[in-house]
Parts: sequence; structure tokens; C-alpha cells
Amino acid sequence: MRRRQFLAGSVATATLLAGCGGASGGNSTGDGTSTVTTGTDAGGASGGGFTLPDHPALDGIGSQPTLGPPPGEAPGLIVAFEDPSCPTCATFESRVVPEIRANLVDPEKATFVFRSYPVIYPWGEPATHALEATFATDEAAFWDLLAHYFDNQDTYRGLDAGGVFDRTEAHLAETTALDATAILDRARNGDADAAVTSDLEAGQAAGAGRVTPHLFLFANGEYLTKASGSISYSVIESALGV
Repeated sequence: MRRRQFLAGSVATATLLAGCGGASGGNSTGDGTSTVTTGTDAGGASGGGFTLPDHPALDGIGSQPTLGPPPGEAPGLIVAFEDPSCPTCATFESRVVPEIRANLVDPEKATFVFRSYPVIYPWGEPATHALEATFATDEAAFWDLLAHYFDNQDTYRGLDAGGVFDRTEAHLAETTALDATAILDRARNGDADAAVTSDLEAGQAAGAGRVTPHLFLFANGEYLTKASGSISYSVIESALGV
């Protein structure tokens, strides 16, 4: 895998506060709660039902893994920057995302967009490349692989890039009918570089820093707030108001 200078300077060992965070800190409170920061933006790209605001978190939003209606076609929009190596992200995915799906995505009240943001443990970077290469082939397999990483973080922690790729290839070969070798070869060869860099640059420009998960919430074409760390569903529901 070709290592980009940007990524090499971004990966950090986690310091676990309210969320997973690197040395630069972020919006975690450190007391087990999430931090919410409000603000407004106006103007920007056109969505199906609403005009999306001009916000860095939305840069390239149309090419990201998405649950629910396309961005801009539902009243609410949740953009989540997560690291597959982050334990707090794993908790968020297992406890909060099912509520988001059931209460917001399924009734088409909101769209959930996942953006890979590998800034915690080093193995998250090659895992993110594998995720992007998988997404380019099959979106359903992408979501399954993401869940696999979150469910099996302990087995990946400490692996180098080669070990992550090999274990991921074995998983895809066992659980899907896809050409796992071809997918992982694309990850190894750097074909996912542009997609990974795009998410990292969007997250950093939006102010995600080195704390994951980091959510940016929008409703009715306006930016509402961001939340990071140990985020509860009630925080999201209250902020969106949809």
C-alpha cells in the first residue's frame, strides 16, 4: 500500500476519554458524555428535497456509504466520522445506530452517512483502505465488513497492514461470493487512496480533530450541531427535531 504523507501524520494511538481521541484532543468531555457544539451555515449544494449547506463535512457526500434516502431528500442528515479501530465507535454502532435505523432511517426521517476517519489505532488505516475498496465493489459487503471490524477489534489490534489485509481477505472470502483477492489487491495497491484522503480532509476541515465518533447533524437544509464521544440517541433525536 502506498502511504500518503497526510495519513502518516494523522494516525495516533488512542487516549480514551468520552470518545476515542488522539493527542490533539477534540470535543470529548472526559466524563462519559458527549459534547455538542451548535452553529449555522447557509447556502451550498443542492439536495433532492432541501438545499444542503456549504459545510466541509458534506464535501463529496454523494459518494459515501449511505443508509436511507440520498442526502438532502430526508428532513434530517447525520454525517458520522468513525474509525473502525475505535472502541467508542464500536459501542456507538452497536447501541445507537440501531435506534437511528429504526426511528429515523427506516421511516425516512433522516439519512445516515458513514465517513471513514482512521485517526486512532494504526490498524484502522489499512482497515479503512479495505473498507473503501469493498465499498467500490459492493455496498452491502461494505456494511458487513464494517460490522466485522467493530465486532472483532481485539483480533486486529496490533496487526500491521499486511496482517489486516490478509485477515480481511479471508473474512470476505468466507462470508461473501465476491473476489476477495481482487478487492484486497486494490486496497494493497493504493486504489482507495483518494477516497480515504477525501474523508480525512473533510473531517479535519469540519473540525473533527482526532476524536471519534464525530457526528455532524443537519435538518431541513441547515447545519444544526456536532456531537462527539459517547453519543446517546437522545442527543441526536433532540438535535434533529424531525
